[in-house]
Amino acid sequence: MAPASTAAVLLLDLPPGILCGIDLLSFTTTAHFQGIKDVPRGCWHFVFTSETASHSIRDGFWFHVPTTITNSPPLIVRKWDTSLGSLLPCSDPDSFRVRLPSLWEKNLSPYRQSAGKEAQAEIGDWAGLTEHLSPRLIRHLTQNEDWKITSASSAKEDRDEIPGLTAEDVKEEEMELGVLGIDLKRTWREGAIGRERTEAALDSSWALSDLVERWQSQDLQENEKWGNVVLGQMEACFLMVLTVANYSCLEEWKRCVGLVLTCERAVRERKEWFGTFLVLLKRQLERCEDVELFDLSDEGAFLKRLLKGFKMALGHVFGEAEGEELREEMEALEAFLKGEYGWELGDDFVRRGILELEDGEQVEMEMEEMDGEDERGEYAPVVVDLDNP
Repeated sequence: MAPASTAAVLLLDLPPGILCGIDLLSFTTTAHFQGIKDVPRGCWHFVFTSETASHSIRDGFWFHVPTTITNSPPLIVRKWDTSLGSLLPCSDPDSFRVRLPSLWEKNLSPYRQSAGKEAQAEIGDWAGLTEHLSPRLIRHLTQNEDWKITSASSAKEDRDEIPGLTAEDVKEEEMELGVLGIDLKRTWREGAIGRERTEAALDSSWALSDLVERWQSQDLQENEKWGNVVLGQMEACFLMVLTVANYSCLEEWKRCVGLVLTCERAVRERKEWFGTFLVLLKRQLERCEDVELFDLSDEGAFLKRLLKGFKMALGHVFGEAEGEELREEMEALEAFLKGEYGWELGDDFVRRGILELEDGEQVEMEMEEMDGEDERGEYAPVVVDLDNP
């Protein structure tokens, strides 16, 4: 495509040999590389860099290319700052348009690294992981107008409290992140007592609805669909783990997932939304092998427990002929996790039985590995009499 018809990103003065990436693609820069051309329209995109491929802090920035372009196509310009080891925005990006024709063929890498159906699949994969993002959400998460984020960016909730260390002592690259304020230890309204508080502690529906209403009431002009704030936060945080390995975003992703999967009453009221959530969760889990922070084979107990509880909640909420579409999405997610990681989200497996040894002897065996998840055996709840020490 010609320079006048597609969006481009100029990354000027990047030293050769550093890690650079856009969306799901990463590569090592060369001396001739100065940016990316033919960036797809109608999508959010994320560009990131790192001075080394492994241990240094990564940083990057979000930008959006609108579907309809009335004037000149977007041109994003960033320039490498050697002292900071980071890309900084240029004050007048349009002034660089005159350089595009000379850079287009030899110095700008195409966004699509393949052709035909494979190219469309690349774009579709990324679009499916970013479809609920909004400018307001990205601005809130990054807490800056450049929509920049680093590996070290952290929310207050996730920052280690070190005695004697003040905010001024924190390194400059540890930028503040904006989270949604989800508290899974307090999912009831202020002033709730008795049965109301107990039910809200077991069912996070009130906390989910309260979060969505608080977010939407702040700006009625955006006309967001119900719950997009939670789905969008999940998307942004997951991709920040995937691209820049941000630990605080991983914790926020867990909070979002934990809030949704502990709902019960809201499932009946918002069946379609919960189905969308399960589709998004499956898309994300299919990408977990791309990043070490998501280890579902060994450390998936947190998510596995939540999904088992959510599956049980579906059985409580719907009769046999109800919620078919939502059940289908749950079955698709369960089938993926079983095939990929061997997860069993139901209770229909043998716990105790007779095992025949090689010499023909038969012994009775009992499986105890699942006791912790199912609250059995030594993990079973115990009633304690507090009045009789």
